[in-house]
Amino acid sequence: MKLALIAKIGHRNFDTVMETVLSWAVDHAVTLYIANNLKSSIRKWSDKKSGTIWSSALEFTSSDNESIEKSDLVITVGGDGTILMAAQLVKGLNKPILGIHSGKLGFLANIQEPYIREALDSLLSGSYQIDQRRLLKAEMPDGTSYEALNDFLFTKKDTVSMIRLRASYDGQFINEYWSDGLIVASPTGSTAYNLSSGGPIVYPGTDVMVLTPINPHTLTTRPLVLPYDRPLDIEIEENPAKILFSYDGFTETRTFPSLQFSIQKSENSIELIRLPHQDYFETLRSKLMWGADLRSGQHSSHS
Repeated sequence: MKLALIAKIGHRNFDTVMETVLSWAVDHAVTLYIANNLKSSIRKWSDKKSGTIWSSALEFTSSDNESIEKSDLVITVGGDGTILMAAQLVKGLNKPILGIHSGKLGFLANIQEPYIREALDSLLSGSYQIDQRRLLKAEMPDGTSYEALNDFLFTKKDTVSMIRLRASYDGQFINEYWSDGLIVASPTGSTAYNLSSGGPIVYPGTDVMVLTPINPHTLTTRPLVLPYDRPLDIEIEENPAKILFSYDGFTETRTFPSLQFSIQKSENSIELIRLPHQDYFETLRSKLMWGADLRSGQHSSHS
């Protein structure tokens, strides 16, 4: 089996996680493809760990794209941001991603350190399931398009003032928003910034998107859940040079002559690897403390 390894160096338990992954790869004669830009960091870290035997499992490539092209599956070591980065590279390629956690929250990258070997063994035996996650697509009138696994974000740049946006769905006017910003989230992204801004949790695979204003000026303005098979049109009624637009945390730096986006489901999707014992609602309870009774320190019971 050939695996692409996409890593975010610097997380708190990165060394321990990498030691486990590399040792497993050597033990099972598995090739790990790693981009050259990580070579010096990996070798420096490997030398400190006296891990020269690990070189037999590593093959360095010119880029993450080449690593993915040569691989059967993709492993990410980091947090959810590392998975979002990998999603931009694997979209539409049918290369499943296993997210190993070495960051802070790890909602998508949910393989914890004690279970790494078990998870990697499952890859070899094929005892895993695939979660198909559809991306959202934002297209501009000039044909420029962006895709996001989590969300699109519209906010003001370098200022605390509010932003004005006009939203329509399938040709019908929804609302004019005056707020700190606006989030358009997928079900996957519903547990990210959308949730922090008061948006709902949406079960993965549900064919919807969520329109959530950030701190709206009008208290009656609430998040809206819409089917994602028809276009949600967003028009920014501001100077484009003052607007920050981002997709999955990646900021578009160029200035647009105008800001109009048509958002709906993308034709692309990614595949997240889920182990047999993993459960979405258990992840909600353990990662987000969902259902926790803070008075007793206990989670709500399913019995």
